[in-house]
Amino acid sequence: MRIFNPKKKTIVLLLIGIVFLTYSFKSKFFEVAKQIEIYNSLFKELNMYYVDEINPAEFTNKAIKNTLKDLDPYTIFYTEQDVETARIRRAGEYGGIGVAVHYLEQGIQISEIYKDFSADKAGLKAGDIIISVDNQSIKNRKVEELSMLLKGTPNSKLSIEVSRQGKIFRKDIFRDKVLINAVPFAEMIDENTGYIVLTAFNEKASSEVKKAYRKLKKQGMTKLVFDLRYNPGGSLLESIRISNFFLPKGREIVRTKAKIKKWSTTYTTKNDPLDLEIPIVVLINERSASASEIVSGSLQDYDRAVIMGKRSFGKGLVQRQKELTYGTQLKLTISKYYTPSGRCIQELDYKNRDLNTGKVPKFSDSGIHEFKTANGRTVYDGGGVMPDVEINTSNRNKTTEELLKSKAIFDFATLYFYENKILENLSDFKFKNSSFNKFVDYLKIDTTFVIPQESLFKKAFLSAKENNISSAYNEITEKIAAYKINEIAKNEDIILELIKLEIIERYFYKEGVYQYNLKNDKTISEALSLLKNEEKYSKILSGK
Repeated sequence: MRIFNPKKKTIVLLLIGIVFLTYSFKSKFFEVAKQIEIYNSLFKELNMYYVDEINPAEFTNKAIKNTLKDLDPYTIFYTEQDVETARIRRAGEYGGIGVAVHYLEQGIQISEIYKDFSADKAGLKAGDIIISVDNQSIKNRKVEELSMLLKGTPNSKLSIEVSRQGKIFRKDIFRDKVLINAVPFAEMIDENTGYIVLTAFNEKASSEVKKAYRKLKKQGMTKLVFDLRYNPGGSLLESIRISNFFLPKGREIVRTKAKIKKWSTTYTTKNDPLDLEIPIVVLINERSASASEIVSGSLQDYDRAVIMGKRSFGKGLVQRQKELTYGTQLKLTISKYYTPSGRCIQELDYKNRDLNTGKVPKFSDSGIHEFKTANGRTVYDGGGVMPDVEINTSNRNKTTEELLKSKAIFDFATLYFYENKILENLSDFKFKNSSFNKFVDYLKIDTTFVIPQESLFKKAFLSAKENNISSAYNEITEKIAAYKINEIAKNEDIILELIKLEIIERYFYKEGVYQYNLKNDKTISEALSLLKNEEKYSKILSGK
């Protein structure tokens, strides 16, 4: 008679498990090695025997981008130049002339002038197009080449040729050390209420917020409006430090869950807070993402601030840089983050992308889940941070989204600037709601605002030219133009405000935009009103 020994059975099962895992690992490793070998042999044969010359770097970059395109849009391969650009963005300083730019076939178009830097002192304006650098034409250059042309060692000289409204002139400019302040504006709205704008979570974000807070506190601030609208995010650690300013030491701010166990982490506040009592309204909108959602989500979960505005972007994915060979990098998504209440606010489910159509489903399509804040208020997952107080504006439709991706508003503002007199004071600026019709008229000559239906029609028309359908071309084109105008008119309130701000920036820099918003922005006005109503503010956070 055999005696059953449970220890022996356990050992056998463990051995089977180890063998299975070892085989599985080896099998997966072999498959990876096999595919790399296939690519290497293919590349070697193409490089040696293909009839035309192949650019190895360009060929490989395209192959890598094609490999990554079916993942999420945040998993990106960085060339050596890309690595340097990303480093500058994180550090918040670089050697340059103090501009933001668009890259065009004609050259580098200035989209924003930073006040008091060398480009500003040289009299350059938004809308100017740099067409040569150091006597070398930059027409039809690749973005990778253009991106580094204006950057360099501070105090080094740069000779540029500029096209402005049909006229060409030359300028010699010396590069500055350009500092990108994550807090470009911090002022008092009234005698008690401070206003801080945070535009990015770079390496200096928390120190800049702290400095702005202390400045306003000295000016008598007892209430705070903290503006995270249009903030795309950045450093995870900076978002934790900023949350810590208003939450006690030792509180969980965010959890990350990854495939690799060591990358699954719970982040808590490490320092004593700046202020646990000051009433706060945090402003968010559709462009507040990632680190902005960590700050707004954690303050909401602990009922520490009222969140106001529009639902945030919904990026609950965390990236990390991995060093590759020859100075290149891979920024890859390693985990999802969860707010203190347990919410993952990632909106798009890239894992289940439809490979035939490219459509990415939303997590909310399969249902949303309830979570509770510290005071028992109900909050939800499935896509972005929902504000406690939603500001009613029209919802952007797809045509308006296409308009905002184009340069139509930017180009209209450039035209407006040169057709109107220079304004000495912000109070002199007048752009009536009826002026929306001027923008509509401008769209008749604009070539940048093109919707997908329009592109498909033009492509079909060009391919069918021999079929003698050109007589209907103008009629259909006019109908598409009318459709575009009809659709964007549904979002006139949003578009009109963006036009105003773009024009104001031409005369008074970004600082003028923030000054204008203090008195005219609907959301700031609502935040100020709520902070003055202490009973209503407390009631929202109490969950009653």
